[in-house]
Amino acid sequence: MTRPSFATLVGMIITSLFILAAIFANVLAPYGLAEIVGDAWEPSSSEFLLGTDSIGRDLLSRMIYGGRTTILVAAAATAVSFLTGSILGFTAAVVGGWFDQILSRFVDLVMSIPPLILALVILSVMPTTIVVLIVVMGLLDSTRVFRLSRAVAVDITVMDYVEAARLRGEGTVWIVFREILPNALSLLIAELGLRFIFAVLFISTLSFLGLGVQPPAADWGGIVKENKDGLVYGISAALMPTIAIAVLAISVNLVADWALNRTSSLKGGRGA
Repeated sequence: MTRPSFATLVGMIITSLFILAAIFANVLAPYGLAEIVGDAWEPSSSEFLLGTDSIGRDLLSRMIYGGRTTILVAAAATAVSFLTGSILGFTAAVVGGWFDQILSRFVDLVMSIPPLILALVILSVMPTTIVVLIVVMGLLDSTRVFRLSRAVAVDITVMDYVEAARLRGEGTVWIVFREILPNALSLLIAELGLRFIFAVLFISTLSFLGLGVQPPAADWGGIVKENKDGLVYGISAALMPTIAIAVLAISVNLVADWALNRTSSLKGGRGA
């Protein structure tokens, strides 16, 4: 078994702390989400560890609640993208023919439009709720997962064990979930970390532009937007969420790299 390195352990610990903070936000946050507890942009102190924001709310509390929203939305959107993209990608590779061609060309069409622009257009005509954000982000990102899954599945479908399954009379569902998925899992795990971080950046960008998580709810992109004017005066409130995003991105990718190495070393494929 591959033992995690020191860097991987650090990544696991930091990622776990982010997840625990998101789960127990109501317990850990010293103040309420929208509670005004002081003056605008107060500096760090024993009472306000990270200071206050642009209207006097405790920044640490906003960061904790914002982290919960950001991680929840990003994780749910990533789940939607992988469930949709991988299943459709595997199915397209197995079925082939006109189904593969129509689906692949549709995905190419969607991918030709920058995802941020497409998301802004969709969200401008739809109610901006958490559920809508998750579905829109997940479906847009599923095109990337589809391309990866289909490319991997095309190579796997020509293997002898897949041909043997076809000769036994196994259906498409069996081949997708019992033959292709286990052998494509390591690549999907590696991609999972990247897509999750992309989702974190995506929801933060949408909130910064005003079409993401709506006030009084908080997420890291919205906190940057609320406090960006303070940068002119040397106030670092807007930088705290960006630091949190960077730390989360590094820690998640350290864990994803270890998971990729571990699954690759444990399984060499059924056809080996």
